[in-house]
Parts: sequence; C-alpha cells; structure tokens
Amino acid sequence: MIEDATGRTLTAHEPRETPWLSVVFGYGPMLPFAAGAAAAWWQRGMWDELILLATILYGAAILLFLSGVRRGVSFRTPGGPRLLQIATMFGLFCLGLGALLTVVILGNRVVALDLLIAGYVAVAVLDPIAARRGEAPLFFARLRPLQIPIAVLSLAALLVLKLTAPY
Repeated sequence: MIEDATGRTLTAHEPRETPWLSVVFGYGPMLPFAAGAAAAWWQRGMWDELILLATILYGAAILLFLSGVRRGVSFRTPGGPRLLQIATMFGLFCLGLGALLTVVILGNRVVALDLLIAGYVAVAVLDPIAARRGEAPLFFARLRPLQIPIAVLSLAALLVLKLTAPY
C-alpha cells in the first residue's frame, strides 16, 4: 500500500479459484431455498403457505444482502464505482424490497416469487460479467453460475406449487 497526501494506492491479488470461506458462505445460504421448496411440497395443504412465506422473506433478505455486496465491491473498483455497478445494486435492491413489500403488504406470493426469480437470475447473469470486467471478485465468474441456480430452481418450484394449489 502506498499512501500520499491525495490518497492511497492498493495492490491486490485476486484468486481465480473460489476461496473455501466463499464456498461455505456462498452455498450455505442457498440451502434454506432448497429446504423451503422441498418442505413446502412435502407439506402441501398443511404448512406450505407458512413455509412459502418464510422462504420468500428469506429470499428477499438474501437478495437485499446481495445488493449490498454489489455496492460494497464498488467501493474498491479502480477509478471508483461504475454506473453499471450502481444500477445493478439499485435494481437488486428494488427487486428484493419489492418482493418483501408485495408479500407482506399485499399478500401476493406469486408476484413476490416473480420478483425474486428475476433478481436471482440477474445475479447469475450479471455477476460473472462484472467479475470479468473487474467490477466484482474474479471468482464470482465461477461461483455465481453454480450457486444462484439453486435459489432460482427452488423459487421456481415454489411458484409452480403456488400456481397449482387449489386454494
């Protein structure tokens, strides 16, 4: 690190391989999505609505967290935050907050699931692009395409359950 009167220059080395801690904290938070989808299907007609609600709330919280990750990464982008980083952060935040408000205020689980699915698909597509452009950690290019589909498929399973439920 070199520091002078105008600021400091950082030199960093990013691994291409996903660090083990990022594997744990990347895939670990995806498990409640899969568990929620499996439990909701298993408890159809009994507890599925409560499980569905809990999974949507969890999904919104994680998506809001991921928007914060995107903003945090932008603080260390050489030359400062880029417009696409801020737009992505804002978009993910709006989708997460929209899902949260839709399910809590309007009680509309279908729209909330649609918003969450859109947000997670955006993460799966945009994070690898950002990683290649130097706007996110390099290992996101490998992690996100394997990690995020767990959430997307689980949310899609919940959406199918909700759309096919007779109640």
